[in-house]
Amino acid sequence: MLHLRLIVPADRTDEVVALVERTVGTAHLVVFTGAARNPAGDVVMCDVAREAGDELIGALRDLGIDSTGSITVENMDLTLSRHAQEAERAAPGEGADAVLWEELSEVTHEESTFSVTYVAFLALATMLAACGVMLDNAVLIVGAMAVGPEFGPLAGISTALVQRAPRLVARSLWALVGGFVVAMALTAGFAWLLDALGLFTEDMVTAERPNTGFIWHPDWMSFVVALLAGIAGTLSLTSAKSGALIGVAISVTTVPAAANAAVAFSYQDLPQTWGSSVQLMANLGGIVLAGTLTLLVQRVVWSMRRRTVPAVRRAPGVPR
Repeated sequence: MLHLRLIVPADRTDEVVALVERTVGTAHLVVFTGAARNPAGDVVMCDVAREAGDELIGALRDLGIDSTGSITVENMDLTLSRHAQEAERAAPGEGADAVLWEELSEVTHEESTFSVTYVAFLALATMLAACGVMLDNAVLIVGAMAVGPEFGPLAGISTALVQRAPRLVARSLWALVGGFVVAMALTAGFAWLLDALGLFTEDMVTAERPNTGFIWHPDWMSFVVALLAGIAGTLSLTSAKSGALIGVAISVTTVPAAANAAVAFSYQDLPQTWGSSVQLMANLGGIVLAGTLTLLVQRVVWSMRRRTVPAVRRAPGVPR
C-alpha cells in the first residue's frame, strides 16, 4: 500500500475527495479542513494499493494539485486493516508488477546527479578494484562492484529514454561519463603513487591473473550478462526490491574494467587498456539497452491492463 498526503486548495477539496472515492483500491480517506498553512488549504490523506497508485497520482497532477498544493507519497511496510485488504483485492493487477513512474523518475533523478559524494564513491570503488586487479584478488573485485554507484545514471538514461526526457538523458550521461573519467584519472594517479611506494609493479599488470584476467578480455558473454543484469536491476527499481539491486551491482564488470583500464594505462599497457575499455562500454551499453527495453515492456503491459480494468472510475459527465 501507498500512503498519500495531499495539501489541497479549499475550493478543490470536494473534487479531490470525489476522485479518491471513485479510485478503485483506495481506503482510509481522511480530510482535515483548513489544517494546512503553507501552502494554505485542506489536508487530504488516503491509502491506495500500489497497482492503483500511478493512475491516481497522474489524475491528481492533471488537476494541478502538485502546482497549487502538494502530493506526498510514502511506501507503507505494514497495514493491518480489513479495508486495506479489500482495497488491494479490488485494485487491478498485482502490486509487485506496478510501476510508479513519478517515483522512478524521482529516484533516478537523485541517483543521476554528478555530485561530490557520487564521484567519491565511484573513485573509491575504482581504486579498490585496482587493488583487486593488481593482487588478482576476486574478493576485492566483488567488494568494489558492490560499492560502485554507477547503476543510478544507467537507470536514469533508460528511464529518460522511455519517458522522452532529453534533459534527464543529458544529466545522466554527464554523471556516468564524467564520473568514470574522474574516477579513472584518480585511479591512474593512485597507481602511480603506489608504484612509487613500491606496492604496485609493472610485473603485477603483465602477470598471469587467473581470477581477474577476464576483465580485459570482453566477449559476447560479457554482453549477455550485462543484458540480464540490466533487466534485473530495472525490475528491482520498479518493484522497490533493493536486495536484488545489490546482486546486480556485483554481477557486471563495469568498475573493475574501468580500474584495469586506468592501471594498465598508467603502465602504458595499451592492449589491456583497450580491452578493458571495450569491456566497460559493452557492459554499460548492455545495461542501458536492457533497462530501456524492460521499461518499455512494463509500460505496454501495464497500459493494456489499465485499459481493461481502469483504476479510476469516470464520474458522470467528467471526460477522461
